[in-house]
Amino acid sequence: MEKITVKDVIKNEYVDQLIARGNEMLGVLGYTEHSKIHAGRVSAAAGKILKQLDYPKRQIELARIAGYMHDVGNAVNRHDHAHSGAILVFQILRDMGMDPAEVAAVVSAVGNHDENTGTAFDPISAALILADKTDVRRDRVRNKDMSTFDIHDRVNYAAKSAELTVNAEKRVIHLDISLDDEICSMLDYFEIFLERMLMCRRAAEVLGVRFKLTANGSKVL
Repeated sequence: MEKITVKDVIKNEYVDQLIARGNEMLGVLGYTEHSKIHAGRVSAAAGKILKQLDYPKRQIELARIAGYMHDVGNAVNRHDHAHSGAILVFQILRDMGMDPAEVAAVVSAVGNHDENTGTAFDPISAALILADKTDVRRDRVRNKDMSTFDIHDRVNYAAKSAELTVNAEKRVIHLDISLDDEICSMLDYFEIFLERMLMCRRAAEVLGVRFKLTANGSKVL
């Protein structure tokens, strides 16, 4: 059985249309960008995490696939999108001819990436969570009227930079964020991201590393 790669998934028309539809729907609802840009960044970061921690090549590729497909459920509904997305991922990867055990690995990672219902339990799910929850950046904000920003818009727009690094020798995954505190206070940041950062800490533990967070040069986690 031929191994499915993330390049195959990116070229899949169903995946492409589901991501586009979900991003369009979330835009109408006032959410930040969830386009192929976000999917690609999460895919690359998930693969990078496992690669730098010296995981097997196939596991790295499955993390990339899970990263690219993780938000397809938004095309159904934002509510419970991780679970509806997992069902869509199962159908798509099965139809592409992926090995059943690999399908199961990707499906369970996608189904557990949301902080409200999921948790990291293996390297693929852990890498996906860390990659997804740390994609904080100004250009994800679609609302251009700062006077109407909600807290999610303010936090993402305030992120001047957010760098995720992996130190395999010290066994540390580090997110370093630079926030414009004239736009967003640290309190605002933690109001919406504390649960996600704690989820990242748990995910790092699954990988046998520590999750470190610094914001504007100050250690937070």
